[in-house]
Amino acid sequence: MERLIWTRPERGNRGPAAGHSRAELAAVAVTLADRSGLAAVSMRQVAAELGTGPSSLYRYLGGRNDLLDLMADAVAGEIDLGVPLGGDPVEDLLALAVRAKAVHLRHPWLAELPPEPLRLGPHGLAYLEFALRAMAPARLPGPARLEVVAVVDALVAQFARAQRQQGADRRAAQAAYLGETAAAGAYPHLAAALAGAPGGDPAEDPEALFGRTVRRVLGALLAAGTPD
Repeated sequence: MERLIWTRPERGNRGPAAGHSRAELAAVAVTLADRSGLAAVSMRQVAAELGTGPSSLYRYLGGRNDLLDLMADAVAGEIDLGVPLGGDPVEDLLALAVRAKAVHLRHPWLAELPPEPLRLGPHGLAYLEFALRAMAPARLPGPARLEVVAVVDALVAQFARAQRQQGADRRAAQAAYLGETAAAGAYPHLAAALAGAPGGDPAEDPEALFGRTVRRVLGALLAAGTPD
């Protein structure tokens, strides 16, 4: 069975002392990905940035998967977990989701990572523990709590991707098209749905839409664990 990088010592007992830390390798790889996308991150390129040969990186890493794990955990560490919890699971998880989305917007390559729900290093585990602690007042079984975190993470990634790729002009054009099409009468259910949109604007601010959507989803998921 494959051993994750987190289960192996950072420095082996044999051979010369390591000249680079995992944090340094992660920082170099994150900088490369921020600049040129995840495809630009390779053992060879990271080694070049460090001024060493690719083979030397295998003193620290088993391969590119280890590097991706380090990168994902490094940026997970950017999420502020020092914010006091207010006691309302919906609002506390929404605030956490907003902070997580900001990290996704800073690092667009996160959307390119191969989907692995258990890609968790020390920072990722701290994030998960914080989210579960925020849900402590909710009456949900353990597996359901993990599912709530997974749903919120999926919403964060999807909304961040849409916000990066779709500018305000594009949203306005799409909203105008929807409004004109619905008004023509061929799609009465769409027209009714648009008429009930907050402010009547299907191109509303992405942050407002994100907040309302996450609140609604969390409200439904957490309510499932409360008694009638």
